[in-house]
Amino acid sequence: MIHIEDILYEDNHIIVVNKRCGDLVQPDRESDEALENDIKAMIKVRDHKPGDVFLGVVHRIDRPVSGAVIFAKTSKALTRLNEMIRSGEIRKTYWAIVEARPPQDEASLTHYIVRDGRTNRSRAYDKPKADGKKAMLNYRLLGCSTRYTLLEVELLTGRHHQIRCQLSKIGCPIKGDLKYGAKRSNPDGGISLHSRRVEFLHPVRKEPISITAPTPKDNLWEFFEGLK
Repeated sequence: MIHIEDILYEDNHIIVVNKRCGDLVQPDRESDEALENDIKAMIKVRDHKPGDVFLGVVHRIDRPVSGAVIFAKTSKALTRLNEMIRSGEIRKTYWAIVEARPPQDEASLTHYIVRDGRTNRSRAYDKPKADGKKAMLNYRLLGCSTRYTLLEVELLTGRHHQIRCQLSKIGCPIKGDLKYGAKRSNPDGGISLHSRRVEFLHPVRKEPISITAPTPKDNLWEFFEGLK
């Protein structure tokens, strides 16, 4: 169920929603319960739509991740936003709470990621692999608590589990991410990775759009939010 406070931005062409950890962006083979269907149902009732509601998924974030996700409400907007995703014109910034302080407070990471479909896991390598895809991101340290570190990550490519995999590779697994080396799970079953901000030119009006997603209601997130 989508809540009104989850809608970060909406006009006739796009809607940006603050996804909660645990929600699917799109339905999968096991369930029809997903943000995409929830938004369609909300628009149909709210706007008294008589037929099917058009909604296009522009990009996805993993189920245990929270934060900003862009959807298109028209086919024109979807086509243009898809082109922007392919050409790297949509800037995506994440916040990650990690279990260790990285070797440098600010750095660029380049790895070659190989996905294992059987385990739904990716592995990062320092050197090119025959079946590896180049993965790049920038990070910088934003703050520290007694046990955890907050990193801001600018995602430069869109590989499977990229941020999770690359941060784990440098010894900084994301809090709660057991799949990539975290010591323990989070109480809600999610991981402490949040799609903090999306920035792009509006696909129709060509105006710059910058949308920031509030962090989850959680004591540690609130602590780090308070440092900014």
